[in-house]
Amino acid sequence: MTRQIEERLEATPLIALVQAADEESAVRTSRALLAGGISVIEVLLRTEAALDCLGAVAREVPDAIVGAGTVLSAAQAEAALGAGAGFIVSPGLDESVIEVARCAGTPAFPGVCTATELQRAHNLGLETVKFFPALVAGGIPAIKALSSVFRAMRFIPTGGIAPANLADFLAIPAVLACGGSWLTPASLVENGDFSGIRELAKQAVAATRQVARSREV
Repeated sequence: MTRQIEERLEATPLIALVQAADEESAVRTSRALLAGGISVIEVLLRTEAALDCLGAVAREVPDAIVGAGTVLSAAQAEAALGAGAGFIVSPGLDESVIEVARCAGTPAFPGVCTATELQRAHNLGLETVKFFPALVAGGIPAIKALSSVFRAMRFIPTGGIAPANLADFLAIPAVLACGGSWLTPASLVENGDFSGIRELAKQAVAATRQVARSREV
């Protein structure tokens, strides 16, 4: 992982997921997130315009670190990097995707949910993985159990993270950051309520600050 991304996530341990059908919505959503204090953004490759949205955010929101999510193949990884992705996130662990990112000098965060997958990631030289789907795969108890064995590994739980459990996930020392779409509800994006997205980001950032203060006590 590049030091720049690591430093940002250590300061504000949140990755906001952006899914948009057009470039304007993607850019305005990302600007709202940035205004709310979240500067690491994952544009999901789930719409026909996803690569265009990724490229637009990378160009027009330069103060954010913008990556590509839901990357399922080496070809998608190459396309995402070509569009300007600063990191690659996958729902599962695929060595060809990791290799494309590694050759480009770009961080890759593959998804894992079992000890076998995590051991593969460890032996591939990875230090940080996405834990997905977080709640379905065992949530907090699962991460604690896995981190007790893979002590150098850091996790980015995604899938089921919400304001009600965010602090509990972030309280785990092995958790680097949490990712989630609760910060960018489809209803707000579709209705153009970008001030609402900014407020959700502010609330989430405030919650992370509270966790940080509690660790210091």
